[in-house]
Amino acid sequence: MHNLTSYLQSHARIRPDAEALVYEGSRITWAALNERVLLVAGGLKAQGVTAGSIVALVMKNSAAFIELVYAASHLGAVLLPMNFRLSAQEVSYIVSHSGADLVLADDEFQSSMALVDVPVVFLDASAQSCCQTAFGDCAPQQQASRRTGADLMRLMYTSGTTDHPKGVTHSYDNFYYKNMAMVQSLQLSARDRLGIVGPLYHVGGSDLPGLAVHIAGGAMVVLRDFDARATVDMIATESITGIWLAPVMTSAILGLKAGELSDVSSLKWCIGGGERTPEQRIMDFGKTFISARYIDAYGMTETVSGDTMMEPGREIDKIGSVGRAVSMVELQIRDDAGAEVAAGTVGEICMRGPKVTNGYWKDPERTASAMFKDGFLRSGDMGYLDNDGFLFLTDRKKDMIISGGENIASSELERVIFTMPQVQDVAVIGMPDDRWGEVPVAVIVLRPKTRLDLAQLVEYCRSQLAGFKCPKALRIVDDLPRNPSGKVLKRMLRDMVA
Repeated sequence: MHNLTSYLQSHARIRPDAEALVYEGSRITWAALNERVLLVAGGLKAQGVTAGSIVALVMKNSAAFIELVYAASHLGAVLLPMNFRLSAQEVSYIVSHSGADLVLADDEFQSSMALVDVPVVFLDASAQSCCQTAFGDCAPQQQASRRTGADLMRLMYTSGTTDHPKGVTHSYDNFYYKNMAMVQSLQLSARDRLGIVGPLYHVGGSDLPGLAVHIAGGAMVVLRDFDARATVDMIATESITGIWLAPVMTSAILGLKAGELSDVSSLKWCIGGGERTPEQRIMDFGKTFISARYIDAYGMTETVSGDTMMEPGREIDKIGSVGRAVSMVELQIRDDAGAEVAAGTVGEICMRGPKVTNGYWKDPERTASAMFKDGFLRSGDMGYLDNDGFLFLTDRKKDMIISGGENIASSELERVIFTMPQVQDVAVIGMPDDRWGEVPVAVIVLRPKTRLDLAQLVEYCRSQLAGFKCPKALRIVDDLPRNPSGKVLKRMLRDMVA
């Protein structure tokens, strides 16, 4: 049986009193989690949820979120986790396009549900279990709905380059093969305690490695919202062994004063995600977390994340790389015609394997344009493999700046600018230019009490890069717009600069 509750029930039998989930002081054993999930499944069934129903969640991190993930699967329903920051119009579009049958939302997001035309159940965030307030008296649903590897487990909508987000389909096979890769790559076991501070509606929080820790028998410790100090305290008090952090989260933690850091020696690894990590940030991480290794990684929602990961012992000699492909994915670099290119040659990153999506929900045209006939998925990201098979990211294909016929990788400029002492954060975008077609523009967040002008910036960049790659304009901003995984929203930046 491919149902998620099959391994949940196995742990409940074998190690019932071991911790499975910790949330806001509540310590939930495997036996208790299993009981809760069966009750929640009963509540969902009473709402009309059956096999094939689509259940949307608009919720912050909580124990209830985890319960609902398992309970939906127990009934054979399809989970649709959604970004709780979306507007009412955006929520309405996704609910309508997906064909969702039921929405469960934290009560603080009632205004976001204003345009939804399907039943909505609101949850009290202070309740220890969602059954306490959402469904009234719940009768446990003992019988599970049998699923196969090909059955749809989850839908996740991602922002695209067009007017509406795309619904990525995740089958049970996609999910389980991803988890197998995570267990192998991270050597997960029942001794692991995963800190979850990224949003669970996103693959970073839910899948890197997310529920793979539960498959291995380890515990998940969940924070409702990210806070740098609270995260450090959680690592110390809960003996956290692993964590996923978006780049902006890592920066916030590294920005804490030395006296604010607790004992973080339990941490063995941290997976970075969202964008290529500047080398200096990796070095700074190692100085703060002396017992942990920083695992630069690459992945997509379309592949349930975690496609490449830096291997132990290679963090320094391959710094700047996002690692090698995990065991459950085949990775190639291809040119525009779809031909594989030689090592060292920049091209589009393409992937094939059992954890790669079968396509986009109700969107055959986008599915066809994203897939080669031999099953390789086009990522839209540019990079190259070295002779050892390590992947180096260069840019989003759409973010490659073409100035005077020359390609300029914005990530290359960002890497250099990030090392300037005045710079706290940076993104480089291409803007239209009558003479050159496009020119690079640096958008920078300055460190407190520092100044920077264009002449200083260009002089610094010229010391490390060719002149044509240097920024032609500078914009100073208070903050860079990012999505929940930490990726800079360059389309928004272009609109701001324009």
